[in-house]
Amino acid sequence: MDILLSHGGTLVILAGVVGFFMAWGIGANDVANAMGTSVGSKALTIKQAIIIAMVFEFAGAYLAGGEVTSTIRKGIIDASYFVDTPELLVYGMISALFAAATWLLVASVLGWPVSTTHSIVGAIVGFAAVGVSPDTVEWGKVVDIVGSWIITPLISGVIAFLIFNSAQKLIFDTDKPLEQAKRYVPFYMFLAGFVLALVTIKKGLKHIGLNIGTTDGFIYAAIVALVVAVIGKIFIQRLNFDENATRSTHYANVEKVFAVLMIVTACCMAFAHGSNDVANAIGPLAAVVSIVDNEGQIAAKSAIAWWILPLGGFGIVAGLALFGHKVIATIGQGITHLTPSRGFAAELAAASTVVIASGIGLPISTTQTLVGGVLGVGMARGIAAINIGVVRNIIVSWVVTLPIGAGLSILFFWMMKAIFS
Repeated sequence: MDILLSHGGTLVILAGVVGFFMAWGIGANDVANAMGTSVGSKALTIKQAIIIAMVFEFAGAYLAGGEVTSTIRKGIIDASYFVDTPELLVYGMISALFAAATWLLVASVLGWPVSTTHSIVGAIVGFAAVGVSPDTVEWGKVVDIVGSWIITPLISGVIAFLIFNSAQKLIFDTDKPLEQAKRYVPFYMFLAGFVLALVTIKKGLKHIGLNIGTTDGFIYAAIVALVVAVIGKIFIQRLNFDENATRSTHYANVEKVFAVLMIVTACCMAFAHGSNDVANAIGPLAAVVSIVDNEGQIAAKSAIAWWILPLGGFGIVAGLALFGHKVIATIGQGITHLTPSRGFAAELAAASTVVIASGIGLPISTTQTLVGGVLGVGMARGIAAINIGVVRNIIVSWVVTLPIGAGLSILFFWMMKAIFS
């Protein structure tokens, strides 16, 4: 307790620095989840993708990041074990952030799309179980989270499979694919607009004092989605292509239409990603600030300090702008060949899955969700369309993330105890 009173300011500053470092790692590594498919399908250039992601990642983190943050902060470990020694929880959260951020830096340099959720959960479990006591870990919650890592890629893959197959049957496998695209693409734009609008209304507006009921939220989201669809239909109808061109030219023109749609889904996925994964950086940071501000009291509920969400948002943007291109290449080009229509299916599926999870406070892995979506698209084209070697390497990097995050966290935790105690 005396340590918090005498070194509280130093610990908060240290937590802020490593929290920003963690957010930077999220931007550098997980940006591929939002932008990899857009760049890989050539719907957006790398510069365009980064600009779009900077806006919507920050918006998602700042407006809609609160719900999942509470799960990361309160759900994984039992805070009652730290009532008499709150400084150990502070050391642990700082160590977990530093450990996860260090691993993300290494993975980003190597171009590995690892899970930031795996990293921070493994780090928190590591310091708590080994540095304090296995009893401090809420193993039931951990099992639920690990289960979500298995379920959500399957959900995303199934949704992507269905979206891609519907586009194939309704548009690409018809006699006049361009006419069919003009007819059905606005429907896909409605879906994408609805997902983005719903999470903004239900989660984002709550943080600025507007609470909208469930029914009203769905109605408003539908209205926004309808506006998006109408604007999209007007834009698509104005596109003039040669009706007498070859079938392959028609396919290329249809892909151009989907490239327009990819901009909407890229925004949607970036917002969803920012709202979900910012918790991995600011959850432990919020815990540290709360404990120090309350002079060692571990509050059951506490408001997130005003500066924490912006810090996470700026960190994600910085990592994305400076280092995001390496992992984008792996997701966008390494797993399977992506066109705008395929990338759209994967991205909308992943965005929908992340938004659902974010709304119920479940800290899923957006990396696994997006890869699940890309695999769903690949499976729709046959197993030969998937680069099994790249997928295997990605899965191996996921598996080693948990123990590496835990090991580094334990090491940093012992160092913190030695320095401050």
